[in-house]
Amino acid sequence: MHYESGSDRDAALLGDHVALITIDRPEAKNAMDMEHFFQLRCAWERFSADGEAWVAIVTGVGDAFFSGADLKTYIPQITALHEEIAAGRVDEVGGYRLDDGTKAVLRGVKLYKPIIAAVNGTCVAGGMEMLGGCDIRVASDAATFGVLEPKRGLFAGGGTTVRLPRQIPFPAAMELLLCADRIPAAKALAVGLLNEVCPSADLMERAACFAARITANGPLAVAKTKESVLRGLGTDMREAYKIESSLAAEVFASNDAKEGPRAFAEKRPPVWTGT
Repeated sequence: MHYESGSDRDAALLGDHVALITIDRPEAKNAMDMEHFFQLRCAWERFSADGEAWVAIVTGVGDAFFSGADLKTYIPQITALHEEIAAGRVDEVGGYRLDDGTKAVLRGVKLYKPIIAAVNGTCVAGGMEMLGGCDIRVASDAATFGVLEPKRGLFAGGGTTVRLPRQIPFPAAMELLLCADRIPAAKALAVGLLNEVCPSADLMERAACFAARITANGPLAVAKTKESVLRGLGTDMREAYKIESSLAAEVFASNDAKEGPRAFAEKRPPVWTGT
């Protein structure tokens, strides 16, 4: 797992204020064992705390984006971890926690900065779980998608059964969830799972283009907009309007809310501070 921000690399690669998270376990098709789930969780936590990173792009190496849990290692590891924690009445063993897997795929994570998925290849099982927590999804035309857990008698418990029917039409979601088939990128785009499909060679450029369009905007306004959407989806309309009004008040009281109109009047690009 690699986390890079503008301070770690040449910012010209993806632009200022863009973090890059790369899933790098090609020998296992980017399937995760306990250690790699932990590393991915840590990468999201680092992004959340990184004041210079306003947007993240997550991608994989090789011909896989993220192919879920490594069935040969992770299931025995998580079972053993659960037993040790239950027996010892402790929260973690060896630095690993039971919720590393769910936090890694962004289930129940309060992360309101935008996340762009650059899906370079196989995106199944846990990859689909994490994709549901990403805001913008760009895929290579060679990518494939699937909720494959039922084929192994398993359950997609990282958010997919909750998020997918809220994000794409119900019949399309249920076909993916119940039939457990792989679908090509073209079909994933057609059902609304993706924003864009492009040739593999153009994938990072297209993801960077989305990132640049987002970072041109006020980072506080962007983050609060995402927060309003996600929190609002979890409640009724009346409470969602209250949340929206509260967050709007925070934005309108910010320095960025003064800078935006001032820059417009002065015919210059705004200088955002995120405050």
